[in-house]
Amino acid sequence: MSELPTRLEVEDLQQNLRAVQDRLARKHEPAALRAELDPLHPADVAYILEALPLEERLLVWNLVKTEREGEILLELSEAVRESLIATMDSKELVAAAETLEADEIADLAPDLPEEVVQDVIRALPQEERVLLRAALSYAEGTVGALMDFDQITVREDVTLEAATRYLRALDELPAHTDQLFVVDREQRLKGTLPLARLIVSDLDREVGQVMVPESMKFHPEDPAEDAAQAFERYDLVSAPVADEFGRLIGRLTVNAVMDHIREKSAETQLAEAGLSKEEDVFAPVWNSFKNRWAWLAVNLVTAFIASRVIGAFEGSIERLVALAALMPIVAGIGGNSGNQTITMIVRALALGQIQSSYWTKLVAKELGLATLNGVLWGGLLGVVTYILYGSVALGGVMALAMLLTLLLASGMGVAIPYLRARLGQDPAVGSSVLITACTDSGGFFIFLGLATLFLL
Repeated sequence: MSELPTRLEVEDLQQNLRAVQDRLARKHEPAALRAELDPLHPADVAYILEALPLEERLLVWNLVKTEREGEILLELSEAVRESLIATMDSKELVAAAETLEADEIADLAPDLPEEVVQDVIRALPQEERVLLRAALSYAEGTVGALMDFDQITVREDVTLEAATRYLRALDELPAHTDQLFVVDREQRLKGTLPLARLIVSDLDREVGQVMVPESMKFHPEDPAEDAAQAFERYDLVSAPVADEFGRLIGRLTVNAVMDHIREKSAETQLAEAGLSKEEDVFAPVWNSFKNRWAWLAVNLVTAFIASRVIGAFEGSIERLVALAALMPIVAGIGGNSGNQTITMIVRALALGQIQSSYWTKLVAKELGLATLNGVLWGGLLGVVTYILYGSVALGGVMALAMLLTLLLASGMGVAIPYLRARLGQDPAVGSSVLITACTDSGGFFIFLGLATLFLL
């Protein structure tokens, strides 16, 4: 069995990155630089590539051995992977893809030119070709798109001794193998045999006597999010995937689920800031501009609206200058409270924790929380305002404005993701931009409006 490339600890990885950067700075040392890269795990090479500007990234990429390119491309972020694929010709891409398993090629296929995908399919053996076409048939975000085909099956009528001999005859077990899948002659799934049971059970017993008949299983069309929640809830390492007739067609492993969770988490974080997709930190200016301009335009409009709200109360601010110093506090705390609410709601929606019949209770809960926070912190801020400016009326306005702004922030923190979800949109997209716009304009209007009504 061949040795795996060394996987580095975080501190070692940072040191190795500095070593690569040092080699690049000294230019004429390609052999030494290749010696730095060859022992590394593909994920660690990917980390180094993502941390380098485009010119240096390409220099390092050209030193990577051809047989390792496919594995490294799989580990890269989508944006960096696209930047490297754009520099590779068709023959190089086909050669890189041919080193991968069918399910791995399917993961890479969306970023490859269509003609390259077809060349790869034609170059594969018939069995691998069938598996690849099957993997490509499943939509992104489903269990079928995440599963692999490398699993070990046994029959229920064989002895554990026979199963053990079969395992020992293999060169190695597939990664993340914690159980064998028990099938009949038609490959219908009958249950699973955990390795822990196989080790401790009497070898004379049959597999059917010690297997787990009702094991967790998935269908290829199941949403990947549901599978991820099941893996987290039940601490799964692997699980079988069966078709509509109960036939075993693959397995889902924890590493594939973790990759999916990581990608979705990154997408959600970017979406909240209004970014449409993952961005290479060293991407060309034009590419970054195309990714960022849309929600900046929205933000510009909302900022203009907020400025017009302030402009409507210019006379009040001129007559009571303290308002100019106090109004950012109200809007700022309202924005923070709204972001807390919207983050909780978006997360709960992603986890499937909110049913349609519970939205009213959720709104009541968030408004109650806003009332409690508003009374507490609004009262405290009112006292501080009185101490600073010696005006009981101004302190009262500040306290009431804080309460009303927090109520607005909580209400919008629930309403924005609710409305986007009802309209079939991603609740996370632009959520922080939208809630900030609401709390800024609303907070300014509430505070300045109350001040104009009661103080002037």
